[in-house]
Amino acid sequence: MNEEQQARQGVLFALAAYLMWGIAPVYFKMLDTMNPVEIICHRILWSFVLLAVLLYFGKQWPMIRNLLSDRRKIYYLIATSVLIGSNWLIFIWAINNHHLLDASLGYFINPLLNVILGMVFLSERLRILQWIAVALATVGVVIQLMLFGSIPVIAIALASSFGIYGLLRKKVMVSALNGLFIETAILVPVALVYLFGFANSTTSNLANNSFHLNLLLAMAGVVTTLPLLCFAGAATRMKLSTLGFFQYIGPSMMFILATLFYDEPFSTDKATTFLFIWGALILFSYDGIRAHHRKRPVVVIEK
Repeated sequence: MNEEQQARQGVLFALAAYLMWGIAPVYFKMLDTMNPVEIICHRILWSFVLLAVLLYFGKQWPMIRNLLSDRRKIYYLIATSVLIGSNWLIFIWAINNHHLLDASLGYFINPLLNVILGMVFLSERLRILQWIAVALATVGVVIQLMLFGSIPVIAIALASSFGIYGLLRKKVMVSALNGLFIETAILVPVALVYLFGFANSTTSNLANNSFHLNLLLAMAGVVTTLPLLCFAGAATRMKLSTLGFFQYIGPSMMFILATLFYDEPFSTDKATTFLFIWGALILFSYDGIRAHHRKRPVVVIEK
């Protein structure tokens, strides 16, 4: 398979991943009568089951055994499991409590936060336009705080938890499939203890639920795992600088769902912050395109 075919496949995988992440709120809205903690427990359990099946058919168990023997990597994955579990819980709570706009803002902020984390922890240097983009985003949040007296807590929590998660996963250098399996395995005991020891809602007993509801809960594994595998497929087939431009599809779709389909109010404070963030992302994207073109090799044709 040549590079062009690989790149074309990468684009399809990237589109699939970000489109699925973008419409994920529709799925979680179907479960909005359930406790968010209960939903995340099912997300953990069914993801663990699906990942175990994929590892079995992919003959990845020897790699899992090697991974479990590496204490340093396990410590990292314990930390990332807490971060991704917190991110899932905040996201589900936000959707089911009519804060999808805040969730959208969080994932718009995320790429800008990644730049800051890279500078602080990975010694990456920021270009001038990246500094301006980060400053614009900061101004947007400060204006919301100073003029409107509100802090986008949900957005900041989602962006920071996912940003730090990505940073730690970059440091631990474990494949998406194997890493997520270990993370869900770490969280499985917590999920089981909650479901069988503390959950007392009308939906906590699967035997009393309708087939439709149980099917929706089981689908949590697919909703969690499938886009991540598509993302991993895209990352191995295309340049990360190119893949980065697809990351705005998800929060853009969330924004459309929140404003057009779920009638969330687009208040003045949110509009102000969004305008600054969008301005920052335009600069950020332009800088990325410009840097990408500068790195392209120059072909010299001799006469």
